[in-house]
Amino acid sequence: MKNQDNKKKRFFQRWWFWVLVAVVIFSVGASFGGSSSDESKTAGQSEKRVDGTNAFTKEHKPENDVPKEYESALKSAKTYSSFMHMSKMGIHDQLTSEYGGKFTEEAANYALENLDADYNKNALSKAKTYQDDMAMSPEAIHDQLTSEYGEKFTPEEADYAIAHLPK
Repeated sequence: MKNQDNKKKRFFQRWWFWVLVAVVIFSVGASFGGSSSDESKTAGQSEKRVDGTNAFTKEHKPENDVPKEYESALKSAKTYSSFMHMSKMGIHDQLTSEYGGKFTEEAANYALENLDADYNKNALSKAKTYQDDMAMSPEAIHDQLTSEYGEKFTPEEADYAIAHLPK
């Protein structure tokens, strides 16, 4: 009899489903309820990286009068720089694109002004990817890095990347 009851029960009627739902809700709530390292900093403190350098060259000061859109644009810009290793122009275009962030020009400009990005390092990361994964020549990599249809790095940033590629 018990086996027939279990066969008739739908997945959402089983005890394990509700335990799973509770765990997911608790996990999501904890991630939204906690404060991030940026939010918990007091005004004037700068974040320290593992290597001891500042994560921001400018003091990271939360300002109450900054519109939420500007803060969101800055957060997106940090992601584009840190994880996707994009150029300044690439980040700007992604933030303002109708297919990307759809931020206003003002929000994008705020984000770029307050973003501490090492664009030479970003260009080098992209160059290494092109060298390793696509087996491109240094000249082709330079062209891709500076192309208006490619990565949109400055010629100086591309020169730095090419000069620092592994031989």
